[in-house]
Amino acid sequence: MELTVAELFAGVGGFRVGLNKIKGFDEETGLAKENKTWNFVWGNQFEPSTKAQHAYNCYTKRFGIENNSNEDINKVDKKLIPDHNLLVGGFPCQDYSVARSLNGEKGIKGKKGVLFWDIKDVLIEKKSPFVLLENVDRLLKSPANRRGRDFAIMLKTFDELGYYVQWRVINAGDYGMPQKRRRVFIFASKKNTKYSKSIKNEQNLENSIFEKVFPTESDLDILFNTDINTYSDTLDVTENYKDGKFLDTGMMIDGKIIHRDVTPRKSEVYSLEKLLKNAEKYNDEDLSKYFAEEDKLDKWKYLKGSKRIERESKTGHKYIYSEGAMSFPENIKEPARTMLTSEGTINRSSHIIFDEINKKYRILTEVECEMIQMFPPNWTNTMPTRRRYFMMGNALVTGIISKLEPVLKNIIENE
Repeated sequence: MELTVAELFAGVGGFRVGLNKIKGFDEETGLAKENKTWNFVWGNQFEPSTKAQHAYNCYTKRFGIENNSNEDINKVDKKLIPDHNLLVGGFPCQDYSVARSLNGEKGIKGKKGVLFWDIKDVLIEKKSPFVLLENVDRLLKSPANRRGRDFAIMLKTFDELGYYVQWRVINAGDYGMPQKRRRVFIFASKKNTKYSKSIKNEQNLENSIFEKVFPTESDLDILFNTDINTYSDTLDVTENYKDGKFLDTGMMIDGKIIHRDVTPRKSEVYSLEKLLKNAEKYNDEDLSKYFAEEDKLDKWKYLKGSKRIERESKTGHKYIYSEGAMSFPENIKEPARTMLTSEGTINRSSHIIFDEINKKYRILTEVECEMIQMFPPNWTNTMPTRRRYFMMGNALVTGIISKLEPVLKNIIENE
């Protein structure tokens, strides 16, 4: 079976960088130096909230215009998407409220703009044999008032469409990567594939593709069981789900789910200190624009410090808001903390380091942020500075996909 990929919510190309293990791009043409082991037959990236399409422009600068779409995915005719063997995407975690069941007259109709339903529509039309998705780990326990319901809706949908599902929460920093970023990765396989048939008879989390690549300690936690078959359809899940949140890793076969928490078997630490050293040759010689202004240092220290503040809700209820202290400056002996879209601004979540060469506090450079996400240096230099930080706050750690790549390749080629 050919290694063909369709990429949804492509951003600046994290899945493609990871699968094809891209390390750089041609300075003259801007095109990625891509081995093309994985043939990306189609990609879609559209940002509805901004007129400028910076992510799409970056993606096409690196990979070319051909077979890449900048149309709202809700409006894309899913029949026109080329056939593919692997569908990938990092989609937003949103309210999954369902209006109708799959068996209903018009199929599932979630809250407008919920992009998981577009994934579902692609799977209905294209019957993708394999799917790899990425999301924030809170998906497993959202919404707050009915923990686990949203992911249960996803699992029920996959089951109705004829898929087995595996998932795992992975902290990239635990496995020798330069960022402590926890994300859930979801792998689905059609029931009629050789791979699915091979795992059907022995539903065991030790057989998970994630366990092969990101091993855990042998003293595994208690195993929990959930049966999604007790719900008649996704509407039933939406209205009546009561089985609680899902744990770090799990597997669903024919609607029967096993899941548990795990302890990662950690690799050698890739420290922020090491990354900063590796980034030196790509940074501008003059780093003055990244220095923290002296009159702003007190604000930085306040933002990073612990707080207990009395606040009042809209209803007049008074409560104490508290938060713990964060390192100021960053502890560079550890991997970087999770980057957010506000990176590079004066913000509690932004990284601030003490630059030993210049003896100044400073924020991270755009290149350092790209390397923390394991993109090639200057990958996003197609767009304004602020958007570069934003894109890296939204991206995935491409190294996770690169580590999964040989296993995915073996599964698909064996079909």
